[in-house]
Amino acid sequence: MTFTDFCGRGGKRAAGIYLLLWAVSTGYLAVKGADWVFPIISLILFGIILSAVGWWLTRRSDAPAVAVSGPGRQTIWFIAYIALYAFLLAGYGLGAVKQAVADGPAQEWAVLAYKLLIHVLMPAGLIAWLGGSLSDSFDLGLRRRGVVVALFLFCGLMFLLIALVSPSLALLATAGVTGASILPWALASWLWMSAEAGLCEEYLFRAGLQSRLTAWLQSPLAGILISCTLFGLVHWPGLYLRGGPGTDGWSTDPVQVAAFTIATLSPFGILFGTLWVRTRSLLLIVLIHGAVDALPHASEMIAIFR
Repeated sequence: MTFTDFCGRGGKRAAGIYLLLWAVSTGYLAVKGADWVFPIISLILFGIILSAVGWWLTRRSDAPAVAVSGPGRQTIWFIAYIALYAFLLAGYGLGAVKQAVADGPAQEWAVLAYKLLIHVLMPAGLIAWLGGSLSDSFDLGLRRRGVVVALFLFCGLMFLLIALVSPSLALLATAGVTGASILPWALASWLWMSAEAGLCEEYLFRAGLQSRLTAWLQSPLAGILISCTLFGLVHWPGLYLRGGPGTDGWSTDPVQVAAFTIATLSPFGILFGTLWVRTRSLLLIVLIHGAVDALPHASEMIAIFR
């Protein structure tokens, strides 16, 4: 895929609109006295540098596009489902599951099962009902050139980055886990978060929504930028309606919450969206996503399962 093919019809226009929206959102955070530095780091690191590295590593993968019949119709249905998901299924539905099952391992398994239902099983059912290809959306893509190298490089990089910039290791030490004893818990947390966060979010937003936007707009770049913007905004109901003080990104100002989701969260989607377009390997983006969340979740996993 050449860069011209990647941009497709309207890709450069979509990039201009996205950068303007991101800049306005970041500026709004600055005016409100919120953190505006991390959004810049997020865009430069994930949206530009790591996306470029991923592009180069997978330059020979030759991944076929996802086959989508009637892409406009499928996209509209998917956006409608995501709206239902954001305001009802991911909020009140998940809350109901947590209330129905007592705290502990049983609740964690119940939450995982419910998340897989609303992020994977129901969207897959929607794709099948609309006449889409499930084999395309669940493609592992491990035999394509550059996928295995990208998998090891990005997963290792995410573990290293999170270990350096987050308090994850300190929290593990507080839980009495240090040295070599960190490894089994980190691996267990990686597998868990690859399912709970990686598979759930990447299937819904990359294999599902982005693939349909790309086919409809005839532009992989536009598909990435629109889907990553919606990925950020989907967090708005949870932060504004159900969040509170102490929750990262929460505010009494609904516009500030929306600005946070766009400026801070959407750049992550650019990296995963680029890797999906280049490789169409669901396993690749699921495991990299899981690696981002593995160490931060490990101490919580110890407290629940040990």
